Amino acid sequence: MSLGRPTKRNPKREKIILEGVAKGESLRKVCKRAGIETTTFLDWVRKDDSFALQYARAKEIAAELMADEILEIADDTSQDELFVDQEDASGKSAKRVQNSEFINRSRLRVDSRKWLLSKLLPKKYGDKLELSGDKDSPLTVVVRRFTDEAE
Repeated sequence: MSLGRPTKRNPKREKIILEGVAKGESLRKVCKRAGIETTTFLDWVRKDDSFALQYARAKEIAAELMADEILEIADDTSQDELFVDQEDASGKSAKRVQNSEFINRSRLRVDSRKWLLSKLLPKKYGDKLELSGDKDSPLTVVVRRFTDEAE
């Protein structure tokens, strides 16, 4: 089957896509593997509320896995340092240096995932806005009822 033609839904295709999305794969990638266009899949989601819930749940699972992945990336120090050959008076020796490229890439990977999580699950991972005054002058809420003075 070639991509671009209308594709009928079937449980096998749906399962491939939903499982792939839940594992954190891109929708484009799993749709391609299932042999359908992304827009076709999104039509299925738009037209079927039950299927839309399954897709939403798969996205939630992917987000939770992404949160775990953030910790794995942040805790991985395996390439934080490099050994560089350096010549000294006695001959060659290895010098330990910071691997800035790896560290910066890890920071970018963490920041990208944090941003995406804040958008996918804002109640859980989004920034929280809290309004408060200082301890000597806390915020208060005043409710006033306006009445018609002509009465």
